[in-house]
Amino acid sequence: MNACRIALANLRIPTSPEDSVALAKQAVAQAADEKATLICFPECFVPGYRILNKHPRPADAAFVEHAWSVIASAAAKARIAVVLGTERTANDTRLLTALVINPEGIIVGFQDKVQLDPSEEGTYSAGSGRRIFQIGQLKFGIVICHEGWRYPETARWGAQHGAQIIFHPHFDEGEPDDYKSIFGDPANSFHEKAILCRAAENTCYFASVNCAGAGSSTTSAIACPDGTLLAYQPYGKAGLLIADIDLDLATGYLASRFKGV
Repeated sequence: MNACRIALANLRIPTSPEDSVALAKQAVAQAADEKATLICFPECFVPGYRILNKHPRPADAAFVEHAWSVIASAAAKARIAVVLGTERTANDTRLLTALVINPEGIIVGFQDKVQLDPSEEGTYSAGSGRRIFQIGQLKFGIVICHEGWRYPETARWGAQHGAQIIFHPHFDEGEPDDYKSIFGDPANSFHEKAILCRAAENTCYFASVNCAGAGSSTTSAIACPDGTLLAYQPYGKAGLLIADIDLDLATGYLASRFKGV
């Protein structure tokens, strides 16, 4: 078994940009204590997801860039890689993105959200292009929220280019009375099935991470390359989801056979 331990930060929704940074630092240290190679955070965890001003976040670009440096320092201290759901400003536009930090605390790049949900178009701009990241033996791609749920080709691209796992930072707050019991309940939303499908159709791992919300329609979960469920975080329970994955099982076989239509 070619094992790699990963952590998904299924944390409570931050109350402020400052709170998001504090929570991220704590989670980085905790994941390192659990011997994880990498920790992935939900969509726009820092400084917080701007839901059409439902949760206004006054953070500016200077705050966000300072937050990155703080979290990069925490990663270096803990010797762990980080996939941080965040935002960035480029050419006077705001992009939803995932920032990748290596265990030395060096920022190695971004994966911007290319396919926006229609509700986001008044707040964010779409990015372009996809890339593969590598930390040690672990090769991974990133698809952000709406991309992974509704556009299978975004995950397929990563598997076709050598990714053993696709990380899927997302955000869904849901409604407080929208209670979910266990992963896989027939009454649950289609999102759970999408997690399993993205793994099975590409023969790679798929790791989806959300914040812990009382009524969220999704939770953090990891699917194996055969489409079975490896692990999930109980709905509404804040904490880290820790799992060991076997990189040898992530062959990308079915993704490589796809010839398009």
